[in-house]
Amino acid sequence: MKLKNKIIAIAAVGAMALTTSCSDTLDVSSPSQMDQTMVFSSTEFATNAINGVYILFCEDPYTSRMCGVWMQNTDVEAEVPSAGVPASDRRAVWSLQGPAITGFNDVYNAWNNNLQAIERANQVRAGVDNSAIGSQAEMQQIKGEATCLKAFRYYLMCGLWGDVPYYDEAAKWGDVIDKPRTDKNVIYSRCLQQLVDIEPSMKWSDVNTGGIERMNRDFAIGLIARLALFRAGYGLTADGTMKRADDYLDVNADSLTVTYTNLSGTEVTARTHNDYVQMAKDYCQKIIQLKNRDLNPDFYTAFENEMNYTVVNNSEVLAEVAFVQNYGGDIGWSYGVPNTDGCTNGSTTIQVGLTPSYYMSFADNDYRREITCANYSHRADTVAAAAANGIKVGKWDRALAAKALGKDSSKGTGINFPLMRWSDILLMLAEAENELNGPTALAKDCLTKVRARAFRNSPTFDADVTNYVSALNSKEAFFNAIVNERAWEFGGEGLRKFDLVRWNLYAQKIEEAMRTMLVWGINHYYADIEKDEAALAQVLRDYPELPQYANWANKLWYAKQANNNLRTDIKWYNTKYKVEYDDATMTADGWASVNWGSALIKRTRTYSYKGVDYGTTGSKTEDKAAGTVTYALGTAPNNVEFTITKGDPSGVTRTDVYQASDYATRLYRGYSNGALKGNGVVPYILPIGITTLNASEVLNNDGYCFSSTQMGEGINVDVATIVTENW
Repeated sequence: MKLKNKIIAIAAVGAMALTTSCSDTLDVSSPSQMDQTMVFSSTEFATNAINGVYILFCEDPYTSRMCGVWMQNTDVEAEVPSAGVPASDRRAVWSLQGPAITGFNDVYNAWNNNLQAIERANQVRAGVDNSAIGSQAEMQQIKGEATCLKAFRYYLMCGLWGDVPYYDEAAKWGDVIDKPRTDKNVIYSRCLQQLVDIEPSMKWSDVNTGGIERMNRDFAIGLIARLALFRAGYGLTADGTMKRADDYLDVNADSLTVTYTNLSGTEVTARTHNDYVQMAKDYCQKIIQLKNRDLNPDFYTAFENEMNYTVVNNSEVLAEVAFVQNYGGDIGWSYGVPNTDGCTNGSTTIQVGLTPSYYMSFADNDYRREITCANYSHRADTVAAAAANGIKVGKWDRALAAKALGKDSSKGTGINFPLMRWSDILLMLAEAENELNGPTALAKDCLTKVRARAFRNSPTFDADVTNYVSALNSKEAFFNAIVNERAWEFGGEGLRKFDLVRWNLYAQKIEEAMRTMLVWGINHYYADIEKDEAALAQVLRDYPELPQYANWANKLWYAKQANNNLRTDIKWYNTKYKVEYDDATMTADGWASVNWGSALIKRTRTYSYKGVDYGTTGSKTEDKAAGTVTYALGTAPNNVEFTITKGDPSGVTRTDVYQASDYATRLYRGYSNGALKGNGVVPYILPIGITTLNASEVLNNDGYCFSSTQMGEGINVDVATIVTENW
């Protein structure tokens, strides 16, 4: 049963009751004047009020931006920015160039959307506490939902802006609400304590009205585990370095501790990194003990249910955002498989992509690649193949939506979005157990369950699952496996960016992705480079791993075998590796191709003659009968044409410069100003918007790597230069 329409219909009541507006968050002369005891005199009023928090998920700052478009650019999700100096738009977010968007209105709106949700949630919590019926089970459930919503919004804010103002309670008359930044670790700790306190009073998803479309106990326990790992992890500090709380804060301070009851019934207090990892483990095990479940046998089922507008409680999805058709939700519009050129089920403007290196990282028999990575699109209700730099998220496809969205439809598909799946519980438990005790049987069992589904139809199941996991016998090896597994399992779900931050692996992973794409691309021109002894020596010296990528495809070859507007209409000759035949043979046999590794490197060829540069245009034509060669260089008016006897020095110099492609360079240009040249700290934090700063006396954008962020176009990495004299 879906309650979306009901939520939207009554949310306006709750929204009107909550008088704090976006602009009020920094206006100390206009605090909330809500009478909480009157509003929460019944569960109906309280429900209306909590719906006023949910409805903010259906506004553009979340549906388009924070849901996925801003969860880039990583080694997994990445969309290429435009050329030129970054403008004040979402593309500067993608390219990690925060200073370019201080005036970007979407940043201002997203900041306000979060703080408004947090204030409304705080008012609901206060309303329940002050209500005469606040102790009733339904009221406690509503308080729990508000607590989860508040914690989730702070999870977003801390991931995107780092240290942000913390509002522990609802605003009241006379409160100072223009607050400075609070350290993110304090925020995690305070949100965790509130979750810990209310979680036992919440209802499971299969009991609570609204199920997984509302906050529930299943998700609350999972969110505690997630936030505990973030509290244990790294974050960018004002001094521009990545640190854990243990590195620079007094973790014994009350504001940084959380007290909870562990699995043995003992009250414990989390303070240190290890304490919070233990907390994550305890809560993962808690939900397994109290409400265990299996993964869906098919990896695609959870996403298929969302495409079918089917809600399944007490299953793999612990909670999902209940988007509403024609009102909110960009899944299948800015997020998913492209639908263009007049498709029956409407159009897309896809702004979330996946990196070619991510696609290639999947094992050959991993079923998740087929579901996650859409190397195809829909054009006028037919399926077209995509190049390596055009891979999108395949988990959601409006062409397959169970509802007829209409040819003129775009946004507002009503397709839900998962906030947490059961595989997240398993992988968080595996990660926490390994961090505390190494790759124990418990840790390996959790990882095995996730991989077993991914490779359930693999002809090499033992090698892909049993032997793979068994071989992970060191803490480091198992951790690296978890880092990879979370990429393969959650690609396109907007988790990778924040995961890389808490692990302090963001810089390392985007450098690895960039280097992988670069080396893969070099192989496309290897036959040319090896003809020049000096260039070959340089490439082999700089990229000794080059032979490992020798078999990776420069092109993928395919043929259309049906016209049903399904991904299966495309028959792929190869999906990863080079073919054994030349291009002419493949084309003659009826196969078409898309650029694969060849999209990741570029060759710029220029010509000069007698000291004059003639740019990129040049040709020579041999007349065998006359024994001459004619050269034509440049374009008018800067051009020259001349003929020489074959064998005579031409005086023409041809220069070939091999570089990373523009696509590869732009993805991370704010980090590196040229791939592989970063300083090890990714400037992922968004600025606080100018409008917000102008309304505040205490907020600023000082620190957080803003001053070191590169604001230029980006510099392509030079691989090799080959100069041919007398060409």
